[in-house]
This record gives sequence, C-alpha cells and structure tokens, in this order.
Amino acid sequence: MDISEVLALFDRQMRRDTLADAPGARIERVGKVVRQVGAKGGWSAVVWSGLDQASARSAIAEQVQYFTELGREFEWKHYSHDQPENLGELLLAAGFEAEPDEALMIARIADLADGGGLPEGVRLHPVTTPADVELMLSAHEGAFETTADWLRPSLLDMLAESPGTVSMVVAMADDMPVCGARMELQPGTEFASLWGGGTVPAWRGRGIYRALVAHRAKIAAKHGYRYLQVDASDESRPILQRLGFAALSTTTPYVYKP
Repeated sequence: MDISEVLALFDRQMRRDTLADAPGARIERVGKVVRQVGAKGGWSAVVWSGLDQASARSAIAEQVQYFTELGREFEWKHYSHDQPENLGELLLAAGFEAEPDEALMIARIADLADGGGLPEGVRLHPVTTPADVELMLSAHEGAFETTADWLRPSLLDMLAESPGTVSMVVAMADDMPVCGARMELQPGTEFASLWGGGTVPAWRGRGIYRALVAHRAKIAAKHGYRYLQVDASDESRPILQRLGFAALSTTTPYVYKP
C-alpha cells in the first residue's frame, strides 16, 4: 500500500468530496472549507479545509461566526498533515478546545491478516431492531464506563434511514453484550469506516476486537470496498497494526462551543 497515495485518496473521497453522514444533515462547501451541518442534535463539523497561512485566520473566524449564529457546537476535524502547519495553534487561539488525538489507520482489505475466531461462548448478534441498539449501547457503556445516551439517536436513525450503508453487530456472551461495533459504508468511495469495538473489561484480551474487525472486513469486501479506515485510540492501535493497518496521520477534534 502506497501511504501517500492512499492518504491523498482518503482526503479526496472521505473529506473534500464527502457526503452527509446522517439523515437530515447537509454538506456545504464555502471557499476552501467543507463543513457538515448536522440535523438538530446531530454532529456538525469542518471536515476538510485547503487553507494557507494567509487565509487560515479569516476562514476560522467565518466558521465560528456561522455556527455561532446557528447556535451550534461544532468540531474542526483536524489532521496532522493539514495546512498550514500551525492550524491547530490557530484553532486554539480562536477559542477551540482540543480533545484527545487518535491515529488515522487504514488497511487494504486484501492485505489483512486473519483476525482469528471468537472465544468459546461468544456469538455475534446482528443489530436490526431498536432492542438490538439497546444491547449495543449496553456494551458501549460497559466498555468505556460512561453513558451512551448521546449515541442512541444516531444509531436509531442509521438503523431506520440508512440500513444499506451501515452494519452493526454485538458480541454476546450468553445473554450479556460484551462488545458492540459498527461499520459505515461510504457510497461512491473505496473506504468503509469502522467505529466502536470497545470490549467490557472481563472479556478483553480474548480476540473479540480482532474477530469483529475480520467480520466487518468480509462484509466490506463483499460490497466492493478496498480499504478499511479507523480513528484508533492508543488501546486499539497496536491490535490494528498487527492485523495490517498502517497509521497515515493523526486526527484531533477541535471543538468550539458558542
């Protein structure tokens, strides 16, 4: 996999030419900025920018003014290869707050190592009903030890409005949800995006995360996608590296609250 070539393809297909990622959201292109305006309560963000030192400050100010007038919190999804090189510093100076970094990791599906099977006593349960969504949220809360109420509306919307472009699954140990994961298939691109995958503490280290990556990779390949993309935490990054993912950049969410 040619890293620079794939990164350029990702920037073009998944950022500059992106489609809205949720029902009711819209994509707007203003100058050298591409932004998503989420539906009420949904995710709003600057997803791509092609700025330089001369244009960055004014572009940042324009986005702040725009979303402030809408009364919306929004994220500037910054990547370490974005220009200008001090874009992160300019966002902080404009009042944004940086959230934890994640690694942009991508693998060519054909090159992935075998993820292995599920441990004994664990089965995969597809998420197809609102009750299944509750199982997935329970797994998320157990894995990350935090409430998942914020995630419920978007998962339910995906289930109802976009069943053909999202695949969700829960790993069940008997009747206990121990890991939930989803994959978003991006129409018109070569990338499928992996989200979630956190495992409850008692079931970590048994290969469930790897098995869920392999499960979703098979589905993506069946639909003709070439690459899997993950915004990886420090915990999942070494697992993904062993499977054949490469770190192409670092992504940092810069959040502005009006």
